Parts: sequence; C-alpha cells; structure tokens
Amino acid sequence: MADILSIEHLNVALKKSPSRLLVKNTSFKLASGKTTCIVGESGSGKSLTALTIMGLLSNQLIATGRVLFNGVDLTTLDNRGMQKIRGAQIGMIFQEPMTSLNPVLTIGFQIGEVLTAHQALKGNALKASVARLLTQVGIPETRNSSYPDELSGGQRQRVMVAMSIACEPALLIADEPTTALDVTVQAQILTLLDELKSRMNMAMLFITHDFGVVSDIADDVVVMFRGEIVEAGPKEQVLGNPQHPYTKALLDCVPDVAGKKELNPIDYAWLNHHELSNSGASS
Repeated sequence: MADILSIEHLNVALKKSPSRLLVKNTSFKLASGKTTCIVGESGSGKSLTALTIMGLLSNQLIATGRVLFNGVDLTTLDNRGMQKIRGAQIGMIFQEPMTSLNPVLTIGFQIGEVLTAHQALKGNALKASVARLLTQVGIPETRNSSYPDELSGGQRQRVMVAMSIACEPALLIADEPTTALDVTVQAQILTLLDELKSRMNMAMLFITHDFGVVSDIADDVVVMFRGEIVEAGPKEQVLGNPQHPYTKALLDCVPDVAGKKELNPIDYAWLNHHELSNSGASS
C-alpha cells in the first residue's frame, strides 16, 4: 500500500533561536485508509507537527525537513500553493470548534465556503451539497441556517467534521477533536470518523491524549515526548509491548475500569535518569 504522507527528519524551531528545537528529527509515514494516532503530553509537539503539515505555523517558527504528500514536498510550496491543498486534499479538524467557527455566520454558509473555494459550487448545487454533508454527519439539513452558539458542543464538532470532509480529502488531520466532549458524544464522533474514513478510503492522522481512543481507532501509534518520537509502530506492538520508559509511564497512568490497578504519576526524575543512562549505554 502506497504512503500518502511521509514526514522525513522534520524539525521545528523558533526563528529567533534556531537551535531551540520544538519538534526534533521527526519521521513517520501514513498510508491511505489507515489511521495513525500521535500521543503524548501537552507540549510534546503533536499539534506543531500537524500545523507544519498544513503550512499553518506561526511566522515566529521555522520548519526544516520534508513533508511529502502524494510525493509533493509541502514545505516547498508558497501560501497560494498550500491554499489549493488545504481543505481540498487535506482536511483538518481543530481542537475547539467554538474558536474555529465564526459566531456571526451560519453553519451552512461556513460549510459552503469550502465548496465554493475549491469546487466553485453555487446556487442550488451548493445548497444540495451542504444539505448532504449535514445529513452525512447527523445534523438535520434544516439547521443549515443555525449559528454556532445555537448548537451543542457535539453538533459543533460535527459541523467541523462536515467542513473538513466537504471535498473528500485524501488525508484528514484530527487534532484532539473529542477532548471537550462527554463520553457518549465522543463515541458518536469517533464512530462517524471511522465510517467516513472507510467510505472515502481516507488516511487519518489523529492527535489525542486518550489511550482508550487509540485502542479503538489506531492502526499505528506514534509516541512523542519533548518534541521527538520515542516510540512508533503498530497499535498492538506499542500498547501491548511498549519498549520506551515514557510509553510505559503513559500507559501506567491509564485508569483500570475494574479499579484494581493503582494509578502511577509519571516520575520525571526517574525518567530523565533512565534516558541519560540509556543514552550513555548506547553511545
């Protein structure tokens, strides 16, 4: 199966301090129809990696390395070149829909903007496509004139899903799309994304803190710590037989439904010493 996304030796740094790497020598691949989950704590570089793929880094940051999408290095494209790809070939669901949706525009208008920009749809064809997308994500088409604050959190997230898949992209990036939702709505959104991925044969890059989500949807897992990948591989391997102490520490933080397991916070002092010891042993 051909890789649709290949990240090679990606580094992200501050412009004013190029030696201070926020993402370090990151490399992984993703094939069509597959889901790769990136896990790690806040600040580990997960979202920065996703924003680099989309060409949405702050002007205070610089990226080096290659981000190959269908063989094209996205880091070489200017903003106009990336605008043709964003939304059309790569969709993205951001963390918080209320800060991503415009509060003074209807959801129908905002979904329609994507179709107008990339497919030049207008009039009845545009209305029909918006209605189809709303229905597809489980929102009645009669709500197309609703504003974001008239919807629940789960409905707003479904609107974000509709916008991200409007042009049937080959790659969907989901940046913690269920973090702020209750478990019932979270399950509905995950099921929806899995159904859409299978129907469209999309590749999906899913960023999350939740190992329960990882075990449900991932094919492969990438574990990031302090800006770099410390472990990567098939889900069964990473979750069932973790090799890196940080991966083991993260899994030790996962609660046991039966309540028989004691939760262990991450001991960073031990982890730092362990990493230094391993570093010295391998050099």
